[in-house]
Amino acid sequence: MNHWLVKSEPDEFSIDALARVGVEPWSGVRNYQARNHLRAMQVGDGLLFYHSSCAVPGVVGVARVAKAAYADPTQFDPRSDYHDAKSDPAEPRWSAVDVAFVRKLARAITLDELRAQAGKLGDFALLNRGNRLSVLPLSARQWKIILSLE
Repeated sequence: MNHWLVKSEPDEFSIDALARVGVEPWSGVRNYQARNHLRAMQVGDGLLFYHSSCAVPGVVGVARVAKAAYADPTQFDPRSDYHDAKSDPAEPRWSAVDVAFVRKLARAITLDELRAQAGKLGDFALLNRGNRLSVLPLSARQWKIILSLE
């Protein structure tokens, strides 16, 4: 099993929203590196759900990959904010995965707490200055360290 961190703005889609719906497409990713991470995901992979662009950013829940990468339908929908007129249905440019709710953390593990663990977390992309990717890989060790902070 691989491990990942996925970021969402809580006013756009929160861990509570995922808890309500159970399973949701993780679509609208428009960065090639993040897209490649989506394409590497396998059913059952663990996801740490991270709230970004909010008062207190941090890890707020656990999810899993419920369906491996497929063509993101929003790229073909002209009404979508994520429409990409240059994407060809024969060779889709963008991918999505389905994510399933596992649990909400007892408390958020804040970005400040993660920064305080930088020495233990090693090369953790979230802590790199300027990293704005919405999908990041985690090692099994990083996964365990982060969840141990709960």
